[in-house]
Amino acid sequence: METDIKKFLQNQITIIDETIEKYVPRKMEKDAVVFALNPPRFSYNLEALDKAIVEPIWEFLDRGGKRWRPSLFLLICEALGKDPQDFLEYAIIPEIIHNGTLMVDDIEDQSELRRGKPCTYRLFGLDIAINASNAMYYLPLLSLIKNQRRISARVRNKAYEIYIREMIKLSFGQAMDIAWHRGLASADQLDERDYLQMCAYKTGTLARMAAKLAAVLSGADEELIQKLGQFAEAIGVAFQIQDDILDLTGKAFAEKKGARGMDISEGKRTLIVIHTLHNANPADRHRLQEILKMHTAKQELRDEAIAIMKKYNAIEYAKAHAQNMLRESWHSIDMILSHSKAKEKLRAFAQYLIEREI
Repeated sequence: METDIKKFLQNQITIIDETIEKYVPRKMEKDAVVFALNPPRFSYNLEALDKAIVEPIWEFLDRGGKRWRPSLFLLICEALGKDPQDFLEYAIIPEIIHNGTLMVDDIEDQSELRRGKPCTYRLFGLDIAINASNAMYYLPLLSLIKNQRRISARVRNKAYEIYIREMIKLSFGQAMDIAWHRGLASADQLDERDYLQMCAYKTGTLARMAAKLAAVLSGADEELIQKLGQFAEAIGVAFQIQDDILDLTGKAFAEKKGARGMDISEGKRTLIVIHTLHNANPADRHRLQEILKMHTAKQELRDEAIAIMKKYNAIEYAKAHAQNMLRESWHSIDMILSHSKAKEKLRAFAQYLIEREI
């Protein structure tokens, strides 16, 4: 099944990117969807838009990515008995937003690399990167506007409500993460619930948005919408926990990010760190806190911090937590969703995301 999921995700990448091109073309033309829906009053000025929005967006999108959020969207539509092809244009909403958040995240963290290449703001400038990433929060909503005659006013309003609620949560999650690793709030007193809430806001949001939008557009009732949203949120949180683990242990992951333990350099409070701080002896606790506050670029110091975390089995603890979270969330929808191949694929898809190696 793992091989099938990998093939499924790989096949989806081309389909998703081709759909994104309908709303964010690789080269702006006067017949672009954005102009058909919102024509300029005076001038198109296509060259400026190409240079300052289109080129940085597609340079970033072409670097890759799993495209798992739109894939989750389409799997949920299929599990609800719908033809996923009928909903493809809406599946791009969380994906474009996700890539926009990564551009912003790189600026906020002052990162050097993203997916093995210089960050967008380093290639195109801070002003262009900020503006292009902000545009990515809104451009995919064109799919709802373009197809509004196919969607009832009630469903359309619900979709916009989901978007607004989730975007607020996304900003809250980023705020918590920034405050902790910059020392603006007492990071050393955090417990697991604080971390899980940050992840539910930050990484869980776009997975939850994907699931809830898919459910609403597929005509699901309110109970199923909420439970699918909670299931997807659990996938997002577990996905983040696996990211945290891979940052410390994954060779391919380290090559992609530029080094092992980059979260340590950023001073991030992950579940692994929090578990260690709550269980370590005073000397180890003090030393780990000290290294995190250094924001060091020295690999030997990052490795020292990793060794402390391994000493207290924090990585194994985080793995078990992710598995338990996914198991519990699946149970809540298992009895509601009708049995189908799509349902089984959805379960395998979730499991794959938290067992991946990159």
